[in-house]
Amino acid sequence: MNQPLRPTSRPSSHYAPGMLDRTFKAHMAALTQGITPAGVATVIYEWLAHLAMSPGKQLALAEEAGFKLEYLLRYIRQANMAPDTPPCIAPTLQDTRFAGDAWSRWPYHVIYQSFLLQQEWWESATTNIDGLSRSTENVVSFIGRQILDRWSPSNFPWLNPEVIDTTLEQGGMNFVRGWENFCEDWERQMTGQPPVGSEAFKVGENLATTPGKVVYRNHLIELIQYTPTTNKVFAEPVLIVPAWIMKYYILDLTPEKSLVRYLLDQGHTVFMISWRNVDSEDRELSMGSYRRLGPEAAIDVVSSILPERKIHAVGYCLGGTLLTIQAATMARDDDNRLASLTLLAAQVDFTEAGELSLFISESEVDYLESMMQERGYLDGYQMAGAFQLLRSNDLIWSRMVREYMLGERQPMHPLMAWNADVTRMPYLMHSQYLRRLYLNNDLASGRYIVGDRPIAITDIAVPIFSVATSSDHVAPWRSVYKIHLLTDTDEVTFLLTSGGHNAGIVSEIGHPRRTYQVETRYEKQSYVDPDTWQQMTPTHQGSWWPVWQEWLVERSSKEQVDPPAMGGESYAPISDAPGTYVLQR
Repeated sequence: MNQPLRPTSRPSSHYAPGMLDRTFKAHMAALTQGITPAGVATVIYEWLAHLAMSPGKQLALAEEAGFKLEYLLRYIRQANMAPDTPPCIAPTLQDTRFAGDAWSRWPYHVIYQSFLLQQEWWESATTNIDGLSRSTENVVSFIGRQILDRWSPSNFPWLNPEVIDTTLEQGGMNFVRGWENFCEDWERQMTGQPPVGSEAFKVGENLATTPGKVVYRNHLIELIQYTPTTNKVFAEPVLIVPAWIMKYYILDLTPEKSLVRYLLDQGHTVFMISWRNVDSEDRELSMGSYRRLGPEAAIDVVSSILPERKIHAVGYCLGGTLLTIQAATMARDDDNRLASLTLLAAQVDFTEAGELSLFISESEVDYLESMMQERGYLDGYQMAGAFQLLRSNDLIWSRMVREYMLGERQPMHPLMAWNADVTRMPYLMHSQYLRRLYLNNDLASGRYIVGDRPIAITDIAVPIFSVATSSDHVAPWRSVYKIHLLTDTDEVTFLLTSGGHNAGIVSEIGHPRRTYQVETRYEKQSYVDPDTWQQMTPTHQGSWWPVWQEWLVERSSKEQVDPPAMGGESYAPISDAPGTYVLQR
């Protein structure tokens, strides 16, 4: 009996389903600021499902709500009789929204305390639920905080006594100025112009002014050799690998806030990588491309200019992660040109990468890939938006109140101008970075492939100096501390400084309120967990720069030498510092 013929393949269609999905997600991402609705819906559903199956937790939440209402009513009654009654709940030290004296007046003190009690209740509602994973808990708590921050009474002019007082004093002119500020910001954002005030800061004029020469250039980097400022220098040069998510001159901000200038004045020869700001034609640049054209190429050039001298390699943020990959590759291949490895706010293990990891899941990465595939890169303004969400109180809502309701412009300063000078991340590299490091944690697990073989951080044998900052939302210090668990080198020096991801690193001599803790752990010493380490280690006042510089000196040749010629015999200077790549928009 003849069987009906079946097609051997699916009939061709006039559309590609995968491409249609990508295009749809790319256009949706423009409306959702790159945050995947599917991922958000998934974690909210998981939280609600587990909460629905936890009657004990529901009873505890109902009981807590009753207690908080009782606290508030008791406070209102006592405050009516004694105005100096202490509040029933106080903001955290970091929360300055209700710090003004005006918030202690009736009825505003009741309004803000009822808000803080609700905020505390929602924190309880999104945590410690049976069966709910820690990662889901963190995401739901973060979403809850973002919603509450948005609806804080400080954000509404009729609930904010400081706005009301200013409006009455100025006859509403604060709103006129605020409207002008809003229109100016909106116009600049739509036309791609930098923020108001940034035009006062120019790279090469009052930013990144340390003299030097570009001695090497390839498609991805310019290598700057800085002009020595001392008659004698230490033999071993310092090579700095900054992140390409930012412009390099965060480390050469102004003459007073320049780590580069500080090292030069102490007698070090300094080289700096300046990354090119990629465009859509660079979509296929990979993590491997950045390693080969970045630190690997720079080390080859420095070794050619200064042959037979080992290099103090320094990596900042993502540049530190890439430098660790390069150092492990060199160790695997018996390349011993490094004298030491310094990591500044750099992670090599991404299992506890802080609140930034809340944006990174399989759903979110797929969503970002669709968005990047359309352009070939991730736009710097989209990355800046994600970083702002990590500190939305300070960077979004407080700014909105100050500039649009009070009509006061915050003066631009060098760090803000640098922060506004955004960069782009190529499609393939960023996809590999998120998948291989954040999602799979390949580097810390020994699965990261360079060439055709994996590398291991445990192969790195040179001394390591790791710097973390106490208020870092990008590279949390406890995550950075894991370097102790991942290396077999004879010594690891860990330093924890006050400040955030950028301000803590730019910690010039004489900076007020800077503190640090530092300790060196040797190979035979037992492991100490980060919280115990923080409690045991003495706190010192001042900048951490001198401590690190002394550490470099101890691992350098004792006899100083004449400063090297710019570019040596092999590389003629191409242009003056800061070069051309840093000027790309």
